[in-house]
Amino acid sequence: MLRIPQLKLPVVHTKTELEAAIRKELKLSPDAKLHYQIKKRSIDARKKQDIRYVYMIDIALPEQVENRILSKAKTGIASAPKEEYLFVPCGTKKMRHRPIVIGAGPAGLFCAYFLAKHGYRPLVIERGEAIEKRQRTVEHFWSTGCLDTESNVQFGEGGAGTFSDGKLNTMVKDPSGRIRKVLELFAEHGAPEEILYVNKPHIGTDQLRFVISDMRRQMEEWGVEFRFSTKATDLLFDSEHRLYALEFNHTEKTDCEVAVAAIGHSARDTFEMLSKKPLVMENKAFAIGVRIEHPQDMINRSQYGSFADKLPAADYKLTHQTKLGRGVYSFCMCPGGFVVNASSEGHRLAVNGMSNHDRSERNANSALIVTVTPEDFAREQMNGVLAGVHFQKKWEELAYRQAGGNIPVQLLGDFFSGQTSASFGEVLPNIKGNYSFADIRHCLPDYVTESLKEGILEFDSKIHGFARPDAVLSGVETRTSSPIRILRSETLESSVAGFYPCGEGAGYAGGIMSAAVDGIKVFEAIASVYQA
Repeated sequence: MLRIPQLKLPVVHTKTELEAAIRKELKLSPDAKLHYQIKKRSIDARKKQDIRYVYMIDIALPEQVENRILSKAKTGIASAPKEEYLFVPCGTKKMRHRPIVIGAGPAGLFCAYFLAKHGYRPLVIERGEAIEKRQRTVEHFWSTGCLDTESNVQFGEGGAGTFSDGKLNTMVKDPSGRIRKVLELFAEHGAPEEILYVNKPHIGTDQLRFVISDMRRQMEEWGVEFRFSTKATDLLFDSEHRLYALEFNHTEKTDCEVAVAAIGHSARDTFEMLSKKPLVMENKAFAIGVRIEHPQDMINRSQYGSFADKLPAADYKLTHQTKLGRGVYSFCMCPGGFVVNASSEGHRLAVNGMSNHDRSERNANSALIVTVTPEDFAREQMNGVLAGVHFQKKWEELAYRQAGGNIPVQLLGDFFSGQTSASFGEVLPNIKGNYSFADIRHCLPDYVTESLKEGILEFDSKIHGFARPDAVLSGVETRTSSPIRILRSETLESSVAGFYPCGEGAGYAGGIMSAAVDGIKVFEAIASVYQA
């Protein structure tokens, strides 16, 4: 198998033209048969007058032909590396009870999937609803404002990422093949096949829920039991700090010696319960800010110029270091999407963004966020392991009060001048949930609003029109990552033996892909000790 690392073609091209380019690159005859796989496809938009698609191609040829090509190759063509995920459980210790996975977000689901596939038959508990009911509950909240604090955008099957964009890109480097395996499993269960090769793959909120339910059905066939509307309310351990049982819903105790804590970044009541146990935990930095909406066609034109109508909806990634040393950056950018009310607690309000697979809505939106640290929490007289949680709560409560329980929105020009907006300009918000005009500056610390102003002006030099006065801001974005970390050893166990912190909520991931990969790592840790 050979790999062509970089093959550039015009934006508009056919499959026949791609195959002709492959033959030309390998110096094959025009009629040579091709058995190839697209490993990656990205867009090179550095030259706005000559935007190109860039392919990475793996191709299988007879050994003698491959050797001939390799002996003469001068353009980076090489043997394709093997990327197959291989792990063989080798544990010998017997489990008296089945393992329990707490949380059915990406970390919990992928940990449970691999446990089930190898015969461990875990019990999966999830405080929220199954995806079908959860979808209806969330839509009801957006239309009426009636919040279910146990099943919402944050809690329920699929986790918080279900109501996002289904983004599958990650900065995690993983030569073991776990990332590729996650993508393959998503595709196997109904995700678009293009996620296997596009540079920034996404599934889309509308399709992701069907993928998740299909994964659940497969796991149930393998013997997994799912229990929804079931919350872990206590962790029981012996005098030697070894797990022996969990309590569910304050009423039921279930024996277990292995439990995976894939609880998500918004499980504040669970964080509080765990903070009272002999677990080593710490608060950590994260980021807070706002959502900003622009017309998607404006972003397309800025990113792609005259090619804007020939390419998919454009995204962006922006970063800035302020004069005072704070990081300002875009996060969870949703091309052609919605801003959504992502609240999970009464009288507190948080927003997020989501897109459907086709990314066809009129606005682009992104979080614009500013790094906050334990030093910031301390200045607010918030200390201890839950300081970050209390910090989030303060600003979410202010956001809720600012707009009477609705999402507070403000035009960018009014945000800069310090006044509540009275009407929209050309940019009309695309929001799931009720919203009202308010002064978002009162929902965030002063150093965050000042950092945002500086960052937005800098971003306008990179994307023309980014600082347009009628861009719409929504607040507040506080659930960017977990405010805590549950420390774990080299074997991925916490200080309570048999209790495995996992994924974003435990502080070891930041998105669907990294959470799923961490779930697989925890499976491997368990399967290296215990037999099925």
